[in-house]
Amino acid sequence: MPNITSAKKRARQSEERRKHNKHFRSSMRTKVKAVVYAIEAGDKEAAVTALKIAIPALDASANKGIIHKNKAARSKSRLNSRIQAM
Repeated sequence: MPNITSAKKRARQSEERRKHNKHFRSSMRTKVKAVVYAIEAGDKEAAVTALKIAIPALDASANKGIIHKNKAARSKSRLNSRIQAM
């Protein structure tokens, strides 16, 4: 446990930031999973609808620094490719 006041504050801030990032990352992953489940079910219309919801979530995560921008681009590309292959 930190003894210096500034270190205590930094620990509090880090914990709050970790919780916020965890929530945002979990939400993003849920939206991506919805696309994957729709693809596996063979429902192209549902997959396209879910992808339209997942893409802004991926972009927002990349802009906030929660995931890398290349990871967001790669995920969007792979999901789109899987939908096009249906």
